[in-house]
Amino acid sequence: MSVKTGEKAPDFTLEANNGEKVSLSDFKGKHVVLYFYPKDMTPGCTTEACDFRDHHSEFSDQNTVILGVSPDPVDRHKKFIEKHDLPFLLLADEDHKVAELYDVWQMKKNFGKEYMGIVRSTFIIDKDGDLIKEWRKVRVKDHVTEALEYIKENL
Repeated sequence: MSVKTGEKAPDFTLEANNGEKVSLSDFKGKHVVLYFYPKDMTPGCTTEACDFRDHHSEFSDQNTVILGVSPDPVDRHKKFIEKHDLPFLLLADEDHKVAELYDVWQMKKNFGKEYMGIVRSTFIIDKDGDLIKEWRKVRVKDHVTEALEYIKENL
């Protein structure tokens, strides 16, 4: 199953860094930036998370919540958040079921090795729960400002 823009975003429930179970449907009435990233504490993922942190208030001003998802466990998310003072929730998708639902759990190649992992991707979900924009195979540089501009211009 693959998600499509213009359709309802698949709902899910995952454990967040705060120890609570969080569902996408909890945020009805707000826009959601749902971003999938490979691994806490790695250079690209740290840069992306810190970019979201640095623009957090601007997203909030647009009635938008940021949710980060990776296969890392909650304890690792907690350390990542504490180390970089991240003001948004990180969700633990250890069995990569949600990543599969959004079709971001794919075969990857790195240094000649093939393995399954998260392909860095971002989804914008509007206040009614519809998927309205997606970026796949995201390059970190300038991505967060591009997402913010999209929200400002279209929502």
